[in-house]
Amino acid sequence: MAALTLETAGESHGPALTTLVRGMPAGLEIDLDLINGELKRRQGGYGRGGRQRIESDAVTFLAGVRRGRTTGAPVVMQIPNRDSRLDDLERTPPVYRPRPGHADLAGSVKWLTTDCRETLERASARETAARSAGGALARCLLREFGIEVFGFVRGMLDVQTGVAVDEANLPSLRAARDASEVYCPDPDASRAMIDRIRQAKVDKDTAGGWAEVHVFGCPIGLGSCVHFEEKLDGRLAGAVMSIQAFKAVEIGLGRACGARPGSQVHDPIAFDPAERSRPSLGFTRVTNHAGGLEGGMTNGMPVVVTGTMKPISTLLRGLPSVDLNSKQPEHSAYERSDVCALSAASVVMENVVAFEIARVFRTKFGGDSMPEVRAGYEAYLDLARRLPLEKPGEAPPMEAEQTER
Repeated sequence: MAALTLETAGESHGPALTTLVRGMPAGLEIDLDLINGELKRRQGGYGRGGRQRIESDAVTFLAGVRRGRTTGAPVVMQIPNRDSRLDDLERTPPVYRPRPGHADLAGSVKWLTTDCRETLERASARETAARSAGGALARCLLREFGIEVFGFVRGMLDVQTGVAVDEANLPSLRAARDASEVYCPDPDASRAMIDRIRQAKVDKDTAGGWAEVHVFGCPIGLGSCVHFEEKLDGRLAGAVMSIQAFKAVEIGLGRACGARPGSQVHDPIAFDPAERSRPSLGFTRVTNHAGGLEGGMTNGMPVVVTGTMKPISTLLRGLPSVDLNSKQPEHSAYERSDVCALSAASVVMENVVAFEIARVFRTKFGGDSMPEVRAGYEAYLDLARRLPLEKPGEAPPMEAEQTER
């Protein structure tokens, strides 16, 4: 078993963010443009704040990569913080008025202080740059096996796009998403979302919404139905919920399953011999309400995950709060922030989902080097296509041999 793990270190206004990824096989070609491109997308989107004009994120590899390929050692990536000001008391003064919806109050009590400053720095979504880099690295691996990950903004407030996502229209959807200021592949919905964000800024308010990720090309059987902590839907839900400001995660139909009878929820199974060469092994579905996951495992259909992001906690107009020293009523403190970070959050979500897919992929196919991983992957698909490995009712070869004796 090859365990793929990711760790991050660094604070939002410290000198740098660091990502440590263990378990990458040797010989994987690194697409630096992909990684830095994801970091750039994470900084974009209509409604972002002033910091995005200060930072220009790009990774530097400190270990685990030689001449553009992984060595098998842990991969260490670092992203500098240009806006490093943690020890500058003039620029980062104490914060005694916690912001509702943020980690300020809970963290201050946890660490037994009335100054929210260190909590708000630790809890900052700046940390997601490090996780996005790790997820983009994982996508370099997934692409070697034809697995593609696509994320976008589905909607916000009263605006939603009904755009259908499938493998055939993926290139055009990606181009349309990248042309949108809010990372939505529907031009009409994009314009409406921009209007909502603009109005929120006028109102000194904030906006959240829904991000959606689709994963194409996963072979059947990634994940587990045996160990609860290895169920892929649980891992995906945990990864998405750990993104700052996310409050809900749905797989496939998600909560809509509760409003339908079973006959309108479960996806009938068919078999098409013409599709045997695909990772789905020829098994097809006319619907994908399950979101590509059954029993904690991939079932050959695209994996579909939707996340709900709440509006940013820092409002220009503030909200009722208290001074932690005097306990008297005050308005919450204002820290430099975004009006809407949903576009950026969709990039983070896309990459944390990619990392979890890569994690279960490595668990199943193991190997210290890319040739070993590829051999394991191809051998598994070959065996799966040959099922049944013995004729129904016929004893397996070992049992037949013992019977003859």
